[in-house]
Amino acid sequence: MEFGRIIISETAAASGNPQDIINSNISVINLMREEKIDDDLIHEDALMSYYLDYYTSQYTEGNFAQFVYNSRWDTELNELIEEGLTLLGAEKHLELFQQQCKKVKLMSSVKRDKFFKGKLEGVNPIRDAMNNDAFYEIEENLIQLNADFLKSHPDLEVLSVDDMFAAVEEFVGHEIKRE
Repeated sequence: MEFGRIIISETAAASGNPQDIINSNISVINLMREEKIDDDLIHEDALMSYYLDYYTSQYTEGNFAQFVYNSRWDTELNELIEEGLTLLGAEKHLELFQQQCKKVKLMSSVKRDKFFKGKLEGVNPIRDAMNNDAFYEIEENLIQLNADFLKSHPDLEVLSVDDMFAAVEEFVGHEIKRE
């Protein structure tokens, strides 16, 4: 049985900061994962938002190479991100993502292995070839688009923190220790 809801807190929903909405969704997913709930049982759009935020923050902090390095170039993750960018209507980001993925796919496996075995910092021509600053020039705001996607989702529920816990507890069938 899938957890058919996307849950965010009342505080996040009332906040003027779109990142708060995304972070609230992330904290629910993290809680579910701590309770050993398989990703297959978590709402797919909630997960998609989660991974889009991962992509956005990795790219923002360290360009495309950091995303590739830290995600270990996971095909399933890349498909989710591509799907997410499409759903959000982030056409320019989607175009860049596809272009960057193509770059990595065309790289020899030897070069890719060398990249993963090495350090991301310091002199790194493979990293430098992978990076693309166009991301920072795109006017589509991924954080805003992601938050708007969650806020307008038909399966969204805005709950108090206690009710958020109660919903997850009901799903897992036991009480969850709160910090």
